[in-house]
Amino acid sequence: MKSENTVPVNKLSGPFNNRRNSLIQLLLGLLIVLLLNVIGSYIFTRLDLTSEKRFTLSPSTKKLLRETDDIIFYRVYLEGDFPAGFKMLSRSTREMLDEFRAVNDNIQYEFVDPYSSTDAKTRKDVFDRLQQQGLQPTDLNVRTRKGQEQQRIFPGIIVSYKGREIPLNLLEEQMGVDPGVMINNSIQALEYNLSNAIRKLSTSNKPKIAFIEGHGELSAMETGDISRALSDYYAVERIKIQGKINALTDRKEGEDGQYRTINKYKAIIIAKPDSIFSEKDKFIIDQYIMKGGKVLWLVDPVSASMDSIQTNDHTLGITQDINLNDQLFKYGVRLNSNLLLDLNALPIPIFTGRIGNQPQFSFFPWYYFPVLTSTSDHPVVKNLNAIKTEFISSIDTVENPAIRKTILLSTSKYTHIAMTPVMISLEIVRNEPDPKDYAQPPQPVAVLLEGEFESLFKNRVPAEIQQAPEISFEERSPENRMIVMSDGDLIRNQVQFTNGTFVPLPLGFDRYTNQTFGNRELMLNAINYLCDDTGLMSVRARELKLRSLDMKRAQGNLLFWQLLNTIAPVLVVVITGVILALIRRRRYAK
Repeated sequence: MKSENTVPVNKLSGPFNNRRNSLIQLLLGLLIVLLLNVIGSYIFTRLDLTSEKRFTLSPSTKKLLRETDDIIFYRVYLEGDFPAGFKMLSRSTREMLDEFRAVNDNIQYEFVDPYSSTDAKTRKDVFDRLQQQGLQPTDLNVRTRKGQEQQRIFPGIIVSYKGREIPLNLLEEQMGVDPGVMINNSIQALEYNLSNAIRKLSTSNKPKIAFIEGHGELSAMETGDISRALSDYYAVERIKIQGKINALTDRKEGEDGQYRTINKYKAIIIAKPDSIFSEKDKFIIDQYIMKGGKVLWLVDPVSASMDSIQTNDHTLGITQDINLNDQLFKYGVRLNSNLLLDLNALPIPIFTGRIGNQPQFSFFPWYYFPVLTSTSDHPVVKNLNAIKTEFISSIDTVENPAIRKTILLSTSKYTHIAMTPVMISLEIVRNEPDPKDYAQPPQPVAVLLEGEFESLFKNRVPAEIQQAPEISFEERSPENRMIVMSDGDLIRNQVQFTNGTFVPLPLGFDRYTNQTFGNRELMLNAINYLCDDTGLMSVRARELKLRSLDMKRAQGNLLFWQLLNTIAPVLVVVITGVILALIRRRRYAK
């Protein structure tokens, strides 16, 4: 009798215990969520689970953001109906700005659609204003119901800080590169470009750099565009050494009362000299390097000019000795007395006849003007547009374990080496090139040198000069860097006569082909890398993998992938629901 009364009690208590356990679990869950929210309000953290850590900012970027003491406003013109690639760029830009704002609340942004107005005149006014502000438009062919239509977009940002504004173009344009790769490269560069804009706007005490004069270097007009671009980061000056010991250095008293020699300039640029350097000028540059000064060398080992070719259809390329060979050799490189010809070359206009009184010109590839495409992942040249050159020579590196050498730029595998003296004639464009003559391996033309450099004048300076306090002679530099390029025209902009005056054209722009090459970005990157104390340039080296679809395979199995993406999720939900229902029935049936 006792056992019969026990069974109903257990049957009644089962559902009650289940409801009580469910209530306890619910209350515990709510309590855990509440505690996590309370803890989260005091402790902030973010997890980056991507393989390449695309949402993890570099320490240099975080440092720059934390030092920002006022609102920086990004007005982003990437809102609207775009193709998939630009939508990805827009989304990545928003995500990166969110990462910035997670570090500093002063980062604010707004996404703007330039096509928001229905009035055509208003839209045109907006487009004109954006171009005047410095944003470069991109024309896209968009497929609509009516067919192909051209759409102009402005993949860029106007960045504002303390009453100042600068344009920031996001699209990393590169000649001959697949649009998908170009978009991916633009996404890779987002952190650097967005943080570099802050650096431009927030730098108050700009370090000084100088163009060296007095040895036939390029004029202020010929370097006008790059000087203007560099002025965003540096105070740009021009200086003649003229044998003055203190041309590049200063004597200053330290806190201990001792006088020390320090450099006046963060970096100096030696751009296409054509006259001999005196030993005293070389000594002054050498000691500037020994005290930590950075140098961008752009030196032509061969003298050749297009002026004579345009007049006489030919000229002679001869070795140009300006007394720098021993100094550069000591630092780790040798400039060779040759000219490099490359089948990947810039076309130039050649006179081909007249129609009536009008001269006729046709474009032919001028093999003496190689167009260089970088394949290096170094931040100075990574993802740069093609670089145009004029009469360039090869560079050899010299064995020196104290110096690290990095090849930044090389010619293509379709190279021909012409040793000086060499006759340069327009006849070369009138004949089809023989591939056998252009089978030399790629030749280095730009080299980065890093390490501790030894003075050219070690053991050559008398003791009384070494010990002179105004000279403060050093035999070896601290950890230092320099870049050597064998073409001074890399930094020379073309000049145009407009409204009665000469004005510099943008560096890298070729007025004959109306193409813009990456020379300006190359020079900016080179100087920024040499002078970089913040480590910001290292951000340019980060790589995001481009995970693109196999379009051929996708098109071949289009119906299968469409069904898989539409039916499979529904089946998963249905099957999961059935399994859960069976489990519940079995549990409560006992």
